[in-house]
Amino acid sequence: MYPEILELNRPFPPPDKALAEPNGLLAIGADLSPQRLIAAYHAGIFPWFSDDQPVLWWSPDPRIGLALEAHHISKSMRKLIRKTALKVSLNMAFEQVIQLCSATRKNETWINQDMITAYNKLHKLGHAHSVEVWQGKHLVGGLYGVAVGQVFCGESMFHLVSNASKLAFHLFCLHFKNNGGVYVDGQVENPHLLSLGMQPLARQAFLALLEQHKTSPVAAPCWQTQILKPCNYL
Repeated sequence: MYPEILELNRPFPPPDKALAEPNGLLAIGADLSPQRLIAAYHAGIFPWFSDDQPVLWWSPDPRIGLALEAHHISKSMRKLIRKTALKVSLNMAFEQVIQLCSATRKNETWINQDMITAYNKLHKLGHAHSVEVWQGKHLVGGLYGVAVGQVFCGESMFHLVSNASKLAFHLFCLHFKNNGGVYVDGQVENPHLLSLGMQPLARQAFLALLEQHKTSPVAAPCWQTQILKPCNYL
């Protein structure tokens, strides 16, 4: 079997048509326009490809993610969140975050210039968001992803000081849940995501969850540019 070749005006095939090997490869081609990306995320599909490849679209089985009702913060992380001198913000430096996610992954080329340009456009349209961790005036950690109603599809994270990405993740989960969010998608399993408490979820279960929550709004302040203060959530 081969993945479907997408023409620019052709819709995505159903995610259950994705290949088992490589796990989740669904389609090849088309572009990274905002309209295409929004359609992809609303269908449980995301792009992932290297500089020397065409655009590849994926919907793996299983996914990995975190139901926010099951979000747990260890005592040590809770103490770190309360006591740290690091500051956490939302949507203050999206372009810097995605650039650093790319720069800190020298052996992983999927956050290329085309992807950076595409997600910056999504951010300006209000669909992509970033969480930043600051040490004084220096950006030392963060993450970014795409909001689909009450689901947040995480794309990448980075850290330049110890625990910065964990701090960004856990404080964001508290903020997102507090504003009506129900699930954070991590896409593809890896040890770091497992360490954050994410769990595998069958593709069909993820798609059912996404269908239920993708058109449900979060609270209006959720995506406003702001400082995420631990005292508001703990």
